Amino acid sequence: MSQYRTGAEGTGMEKTGAGGARGDGAGAGGARGEGAGGPPAADAIPEYAERVLDVADLIPPGRVLTYGDIAEWLGDGGPRQVGRVMALYGAAVPWWRVVRADGALLPGHELRALDHYREENTPLREAPRGAEGHLPRLDMKRARWDGVIDGADANGDEGEGAHI
Repeated sequence: MSQYRTGAEGTGMEKTGAGGARGDGAGAGGARGEGAGGPPAADAIPEYAERVLDVADLIPPGRVLTYGDIAEWLGDGGPRQVGRVMALYGAAVPWWRVVRADGALLPGHELRALDHYREENTPLREAPRGAEGHLPRLDMKRARWDGVIDGADANGDEGEGAHI
């Protein structure tokens, strides 16, 4: 599994070597302390959250998966559960690659996400001139990742790959 520690540069987390754990930090959608009970300890990240973050780590630059895609990939939870994980712990991974099914940019993080999409050449659809804010959307038909990594799916199986 991926290993993380609390880090700098406003992300809340940075990669470390073996033995570390995903640490504190604000996710793309909000601070970790949201909701009842306050923020969990760095070593108390639920196993489901680790699995979600591991899948998010696999998404290559220029590609995206929806919250529902990740839930389907894991065979557990649903889009809301994946969204909650990303809100709490998503700063540890390329959060901009986990998106809404309609291709709309993450509210409150549109410009940061757009910078990443442009840097990675993620396929975008320009917004109609009458659209509020004139922000583009992701071109989901072209940007959605099929789960194939160099001839094998993300689970390491050779063949057709994971088509999610």
